[in-house]
Amino acid sequence: MDSREEMQKAKRSIAQIGSFGLQFLWCILHFIVSIWYFLLEVTHVVESTLISSGLLKNYKALDLGKLRYLAIVVGSEEAYQTAKVTKLLQWLEAIGMKHVCLYDMEGVLKKSKEAILEKMSNTTVFQEADENDKLLDQKHMTLEFASYSDGKEAVAKAANLLFAKYLQSANSGGDPDEERIFNEPHMNEALRAVGSGGPEPDLLLVYGPARCHLGFPAWRIRYTEIVHMGSLKSMRYGSLIKAIYKFTMVRQNYGK
Repeated sequence: MDSREEMQKAKRSIAQIGSFGLQFLWCILHFIVSIWYFLLEVTHVVESTLISSGLLKNYKALDLGKLRYLAIVVGSEEAYQTAKVTKLLQWLEAIGMKHVCLYDMEGVLKKSKEAILEKMSNTTVFQEADENDKLLDQKHMTLEFASYSDGKEAVAKAANLLFAKYLQSANSGGDPDEERIFNEPHMNEALRAVGSGGPEPDLLLVYGPARCHLGFPAWRIRYTEIVHMGSLKSMRYGSLIKAIYKFTMVRQNYGK
């Protein structure tokens, strides 16, 4: 019995030592990763400060010719920070950005539209009816406000509209086989008719904890570059400049 008890004690001691060793190893790895992310954050802050101060010459002159339309996706909680959103828009206006889409899932930015526009003196609201005219207008910054309802709900409305047109054509004696063929232009036209057919953004910047587009209409981001910018609370002018600069320097291949 004594030998068995001693063996059991030895096993328990070995198990405790192993558990302590794993915990110690975990703490070491956690410490290393924390230091790594801390150094990355410091590097980003320093770089952003240098860009904002104009010390890095490469970022002084931005070629916005490639960036025709920019989308800003904001997390649901951070969408209530109207002052931050307005400040971000003012930065974009100062940079020379002319066409911007603001998106959040719950439509908070839509509800704050009037408050945002009051702070933006040289801004007009994007309207689908005169899309081409607005995209050619260089005198004002155009703003589009979008939410999750412009996604799946818009597709359902557009599909119902196409179906209604098909029934109307069939009842009036039209060719049902011809009307039954729906292609991308038909869907785009129907989406515009229901007020959800805006242009495709060239670049989409995500502000918030999630690293995704948070339900931004998928048919509008087929060739869109998506960049996660971190929290809206810690947004930096230099980081914004860097994201736009990197996009303008990339050569995009769309294929055939």
